[in-house]
Amino acid sequence: MIAATQNKGKLKELRQITEKYGQELISMAEAGLGDLEIEENGETFAENSYIKAHTVSALTGRPCIADDSGLCVDCLDGAPGIHSARYSGVHGDDAANRRKLLDDLEGVPEERRTAHFTCCITLCWPNGKTLVAEGICPGRIAFEERGEGGFGYDKIFIPEGRDESFAQLGVEVKNEIGHRARALARLEELLDGEI
Repeated sequence: MIAATQNKGKLKELRQITEKYGQELISMAEAGLGDLEIEENGETFAENSYIKAHTVSALTGRPCIADDSGLCVDCLDGAPGIHSARYSGVHGDDAANRRKLLDDLEGVPEERRTAHFTCCITLCWPNGKTLVAEGICPGRIAFEERGEGGFGYDKIFIPEGRDESFAQLGVEVKNEIGHRARALARLEELLDGEI
């Protein structure tokens, strides 16, 4: 199965989680698509996830899994949302994205800093069959960066019921309670229903 992502952090997480289900993922580079850039022009996480999975599956003739995920902050009407990777205007600049979000939340009290990560995963087969699963991890935005691990917004997102950011909790905990893990668990349920 191919993972339709160029994001190394996302690929690492997907591999660690899917290994639990006995699935080996290969990267787009390993599938000969290392230079492929897929335009994510959907208006939802589900649309963007489908675009990536369908494109790679159609090009390779192999099953493909893709995710689209992002951080949605309630007091910002869901922003950065589907624009999470380019919130600061530069795609993939995690530090700039975190800085912009913290600046946008300047003066916002803790009780209004609620947010959630959303992950939509699409599994697409060459015959066009598609399964879509969503996972949500509620939490809040910290007042400053905390921790050294993770990627994206992990240094400023504190999952519900915790006092540490995803970066402080580490990848093992994130892969148990995070949005991507929840989406993959839901996908497993959908796959079980197909068999």
